[in-house]
This record gives sequence, C-alpha cells and structure tokens, in this order.
Amino acid sequence: MQRLHTTRLGGWVDKVAVENEDGLTTAQLMLTNNDLKPVEPERRQWGAWNFVGFWIADSFNINTWMISSSMIVGGLSWWQSWLCVWIGYAIAGGFICMTGRIGAMYHIGFPVVNRSSFGIWGCLWPVFNRAAMACIWYGVQSYIGGHCVYLMIRSIWLSWDRNTIPNTFSADSGTTTADYVSFFLFWLLSLPAIWFPVHKIRHLFTVKAYFVPCAGIAFLIWALVRAGGPGPVVRQGSSKEGSDLAWEFIKGVMSSIANFATLIVNDPDFSRFAGKPRDALWSQLLTIPIGFAITSLIGILVSSSSVIIYPGTEPIWDPLDLLEKFIDDGGSGQRFGVFVIALAFALAQLGTNIAANSVSAGTDMTALLPRFINIRRGGYICAAVGLAMCPYTLLTSSNQFTTYLSSYSVFLSSIAGVMCSDYYLVRKGFLEIRELYDARKTGPYFYTLGFNWRAYAAYISGILINVVGFAGAVNGGNVPMGATYIYNFNFFCGYIISAAMYWSLCKLFPVPGCSDTWMEVGDQIDEVRLAYDQSSQQEFDEEAVLGTKYDSDRNKTV
Repeated sequence: MQRLHTTRLGGWVDKVAVENEDGLTTAQLMLTNNDLKPVEPERRQWGAWNFVGFWIADSFNINTWMISSSMIVGGLSWWQSWLCVWIGYAIAGGFICMTGRIGAMYHIGFPVVNRSSFGIWGCLWPVFNRAAMACIWYGVQSYIGGHCVYLMIRSIWLSWDRNTIPNTFSADSGTTTADYVSFFLFWLLSLPAIWFPVHKIRHLFTVKAYFVPCAGIAFLIWALVRAGGPGPVVRQGSSKEGSDLAWEFIKGVMSSIANFATLIVNDPDFSRFAGKPRDALWSQLLTIPIGFAITSLIGILVSSSSVIIYPGTEPIWDPLDLLEKFIDDGGSGQRFGVFVIALAFALAQLGTNIAANSVSAGTDMTALLPRFINIRRGGYICAAVGLAMCPYTLLTSSNQFTTYLSSYSVFLSSIAGVMCSDYYLVRKGFLEIRELYDARKTGPYFYTLGFNWRAYAAYISGILINVVGFAGAVNGGNVPMGATYIYNFNFFCGYIISAAMYWSLCKLFPVPGCSDTWMEVGDQIDEVRLAYDQSSQQEFDEEAVLGTKYDSDRNKTV
C-alpha cells in the first residue's frame, strides 16, 4: 500500500512538473528548466527596433506622466524638473545597458546572472526579494489600470459613478465598489497577455508603441486647445534657491532613477532574447531618456493647461483625474475621446505591468522552484498575489507611494552593484555558462555551501549606507543631516558602495572562474546541454572551445 501511495504521489509530481532536459540530477532540477536555460538561436528574435518599440511603449505610462509633479510641487520650475528627468533617465539608460549586455551576450536572465556573484544557492534571496516587489508592483499598476477601465465604462454609462453606486468598502480603505470592480476587470482582462512567451510578447509592445504615444499627443492637443495655451505652470519660476534648490534638483534626478530600479536589474530577462549584443545597446541608451522625457513634458503641459480649463483649481497632475472631469462637463463626443485615451492608458499600464512585473516575477519564481514553475506559471502567481495584496492601500497618500518607490531602489541598487562589479570588474566579462547550472561543490560558482559571502557582505553594505536616512524618510523622525544627504543619493550610494566592496573583497579573497583580460565568450555558445553525461560534454566542452582550464585551486588559467 505504501509503495502504491508513493507511486501515485510520484505520478502527480511528474504531471505538475514543467518541461525539462532529460538526464538531470535532483540538484539540477532545482536549478534549471527550459525557461532558465540560455536562449537558443531560434528564439533570439529581438532586434534593435524591438527594443526601441519596447522602451517607447514603456515610457508612456501614468507614473512617467506624473514623475515631474512632485518636483514642481517641491519647488522646482517646469524646465528644472524636466532637466531632472533627462539626466535621471539618461543615467538609468546607462545602467540598463550595463546589466542588459550580460543577458544579450550570454542569453541568460537575471536569476542565472546572479548565480555568478551570489552563488548557486545564494542567489535565491536577491531573486526572492525582487519577485516579491514585482508582485506588489503588479497589484499597484493593475489598480491604476483599473482607474482607466472605470473611465472607459463611465464614458459609455454615466451611471457608473463611484459616488452614487452603493459602496461596500470602508471610507479609509482607499477604494470604492465601483473602483474595485474596475480594478478586477483590468486584472482579469490582463491574464491572457501573461500566456504568451517572452520572445513573442514583443508584438504587444510594438502595438503599444504606435497607439499610446498618438493618444498621448492627442490628449496634449485637446488640452491646449481647450485652455487656449499651456497655462501658468510653464511660466512660474523656482521657489527654491541656493543649497535648497540644489538638493531638490538632486532628489528629482534620483526619483527618476528610482522609478527605473526594477528595470535596471531585470533587463537581462529581455535582452537575452536579442539577436546580437549590439541590438540591446544604442537602441536602449538613446530611446530611454528621449521617450521618458517627452512623456513627462506632455504631462507637465497638460497639467498646466488644467489650471485654465478649470479656473480656481490647482494643477491636476493625474491625467485620469483630468479625463474624469472631461466626462463630467462634456457631451457624447467628448466622452468618446475620453474612452479612446483611457483605452490607450489601459494598454500602457498593461504593457508596463508585463515588462516590469509579470515577466520579472515569472522569471524569478522559475529560479525559486524550477521543477514546477516556468515563466508563464510564475506570471499567473504574480497576478494572484497582486490581486490579494489589496494594492489600493499603497495609494491612499502620495507620501506613502513616494517613500515606497525610494525604498525599492535602496534594496535593488545593492543587487545591481554586486552584479555589475562581478561581471565587469572581477570576471572581466567571462562566464562559464554550463557551470551556472552545476550544483556540484567543484563548480566555480558554488563558493561556500553555494553562497558567496563576499556578495552578501557587499549587498548589506550597500543597504546600510542608506538605512538611517531611509528610517528618517519613512518615519519622519529626526536623523543626522549627513544621513539625510546620503539618502538623497540613495541609488548611487547603494550601487557604488556595494560594487566597490565586492571588488575589494574579491581582490583580498579571490574567486574562481575569472579572466585576467577582457573575455566575453557568449557569441561562441549556441546551445548548452546541462546533464552530467559524456554526450553533453562532447556537445559543449568549454575548455575545448575557449582553451581554458582550472588549476588545483580552482583558478582559471589561460
């Protein structure tokens, strides 16, 4: 009976297990599946223009539209806030290209890239950390998308009104029945997009890159025509001066980078599908600052126009709030315009959610439990968590949301610093792909029990440099001014400290698998078989291809 029970259990396990390569050991089944392996040549379908379309599509979203609002409210003029966006996203584009090159060269995603620095098993914490944040962001972005759906429904039926529909939620919950139903509809209608594999989802971003910017420009023209001009915001100067102005400017730049923190670390999840490494370089480096700067400028001009359209009011920074006013004071033609623009914003939120959250979380969860989770299943788990975590509680005040945004960059900057330091400074571009899926103690990425203590020491150092200032920002308590100034540079401080600490520790305590000269060899690898057998060694023998070997201390010699 016991044997029968065990056989049945094994049968169920096999049924829910994902597709994988034959001949893998139990340990390897905890390290790989077909979604984690290097992308084979036939799936490397992202060209340079696909990346251009991807970033144009991603730049037109509501968060980017509003990114300048907190800067202008904080005392900057419109052109100073716009300059912050240009500088911040140009810097973010550089970080994107640094992490993206690893994926584009070796065709591996973020979880596998992190194995070289944090260790075969040590990478699980950074992966879990980012997966959890991606799930939270998925819920937040879905709730914002739900507001778009609310406008679409209300532009057809005016009776769909949160103020007249009986509300079953408490007054301090942050939502109403109508808003929650709209959020659920957006969440439900987003589920089919998660089904498609990553190398095919590029078509969604192509459609979004054409439709959404056109709708945004139409919204700008509509607002300017109704107002008869750009409004007073573009004529007002800065209310800060001296050092206060300088620090406000720095915070504006850093908020732009913080808004990109998740995409900086997860760019390998997309760049690994690049046909050639150069496809993921200039297309990203140039498109990111241009696309996001144009979107923020449109947001500034439309919000400024709202002051003239609705005299006696403050600028309406949220475009969805402005569209809602258009519904209230317009006829059927105006409501049709609102419907189209709200549809564009809904598509924008969907694309952003897929790019920054569901694919990221799906890839990370695949690394956490690769025998049973692939990117598709992980994406649906992310969607379920995003629904269950009640995202509207994070949006009850702008202060909570801004603090959350900043804290996100504090943790991810340290991961990015270690990752880039390991690839560019320590290993000089050399990775042994097959060993990244090797759980044996003799592997160069096994370190100590599968953990690289150097990476964790650097990661914690990058967090500690910001922790006092972070506590002051969250609690509003009194902390030393020096800590506050350091925290204003949160992403840079976390990134630089963690990168420098990791490089220093690797100099003092050398790690195996490094090259003495710059040596990127990803273009020599087509397909990798991972099973520990003779045939796989014959199909891909890195020593034979690269002319490298390990000495008795596991250090690579050339």
